[in-house]
Amino acid sequence: MTAPKRNRSMPGLLGELCAEFAGTMILILFGCGVVAQVVAGGALTKPPGALGDHDSISWAWGLGVTLGVYVAARLSGAHINPAVTLSLAAFKDFPWPKVLPYAVAQTLGAFVAALLVRWNYTEVLAAADPGHTFKTQFVFSTLPGNGSLPVSEWGALRDQIIGTAILVLLIFAVTDVLNAAPKANMGPFITGLIVVAIGMAFGADAGYAINPARDFGPRLASFITGYHSAWRDQYGNFYFWVPIVGPLVGGLVGAALYKVLISRYLPLPAPPEPGRAPAPE
Repeated sequence: MTAPKRNRSMPGLLGELCAEFAGTMILILFGCGVVAQVVAGGALTKPPGALGDHDSISWAWGLGVTLGVYVAARLSGAHINPAVTLSLAAFKDFPWPKVLPYAVAQTLGAFVAALLVRWNYTEVLAAADPGHTFKTQFVFSTLPGNGSLPVSEWGALRDQIIGTAILVLLIFAVTDVLNAAPKANMGPFITGLIVVAIGMAFGADAGYAINPARDFGPRLASFITGYHSAWRDQYGNFYFWVPIVGPLVGGLVGAALYKVLISRYLPLPAPPEPGRAPAPE
């Protein structure tokens, strides 16, 4: 006797939130994990830096996005970023009552993933930076100029607005079925490449958080596990708000640009020729 087929309806909000939690957790496991390997582990190797560099960080973050989107896409659409969720609500009719629950689920996923990275790299982080200072703080959260370049918090805010605007504009482009959207389930891979490109081109000024959950969740995790300066930057200023406000503003800017410059000009699908059946999708 064969097992009965499962017949499930729509997942409901709980299923969507679980997907956002899981997808964001995957993103941060790879993202914070690679920074821990390169920054903390690389500082202990001979020669220093033998475990990776900026490019490997960019690629791992991008692959983390790709894999996180594949995990969550069917259930929730795989926003895995509050800036994306907010932009979809403002410009794509995503339900406003779901925005805050999605953001909370995304932040919790990032928080749990960062705790796992912190636990897994306990010995390496302690050996590379016994005082748990800014030297390894940006394993978990971002800093202006990555803690070393002469960038102020206002310069970092500008960077986060620009970087997230690029991200959301391109996400809207590659997911718009009226545009030249990727086929054969390639959308998550292309989205990951977008993050790789942003990391390689816009990573110096503020560490390309471009995602409030990605920064706040790991920042909180690092704070409760010994990084007592987590809320401030290397200048002593409260900085945690920059990678929250900047991406939320930037996402709306990117979505608005896509609507004004592209989507309103895209032709609607033509009706089938009289007497012919619609072409199969």
